[in-house]
Amino acid sequence: MTLKLTPTQMAWRAAQDIADGAYVNLGIGFPEMVAKFQPPGREAIFHTENGILGFGEAPAAGSEDWDLINAGKKAVTIKPGTAFFHHADSFAMVRGGHLDVAILGAYEVAETGDLANWSTGPRGVPAVGGAMDLVHGAKTVAVITDHVTKDGKPKLVQRCSLPLTGVGCVTRIYSSLAVIDIVDGHFVLREKLASLSVEDLQALTGATLHRDGTVTDLDVPAL
Repeated sequence: MTLKLTPTQMAWRAAQDIADGAYVNLGIGFPEMVAKFQPPGREAIFHTENGILGFGEAPAAGSEDWDLINAGKKAVTIKPGTAFFHHADSFAMVRGGHLDVAILGAYEVAETGDLANWSTGPRGVPAVGGAMDLVHGAKTVAVITDHVTKDGKPKLVQRCSLPLTGVGCVTRIYSSLAVIDIVDGHFVLREKLASLSVEDLQALTGATLHRDGTVTDLDVPAL
């Protein structure tokens, strides 16, 4: 079995690409961990659909204030300057194009940038929620996801088979095996685990991986 990045390592890698001062929304699940890993000298301003801007890291276990939660019902901390507002105002920020980055989870991502991150299946998310607004309101949309499903099927595909969240919206994927951009309707491989050949990675991907220059090693700390 190929070694892969943990969710924490994927979140760390995604955090390295967030610019100082960027307004960022983090999706439920793996993406929520990105807030832990802001690089030294950079500070993102995190937004959540239920109406908080500029919140801090998760509190230590046992010190949670359950009046302070994000959209995933996880406890957060506040910092000087944290703002609270009605969720209608929060969605006005999203729809008005005021977010720089949205980082979301995924069931499937197509080479065209289409995203499926909710499902009507028995174990799926019961509704699309705010993700449909985020993928069209944020200036940049990235995805954090395992490269394959639990039964080994590709999550990066030619066309999504599940209900779509958005069309042509994803520009970068941080998977458990690689960093891949979506350019002109194609997957473009940027980084991969050093232990994995391009051919092996291709065998785990449901659409052609293109190369544009050097593919570098996906190097992350042991978190």
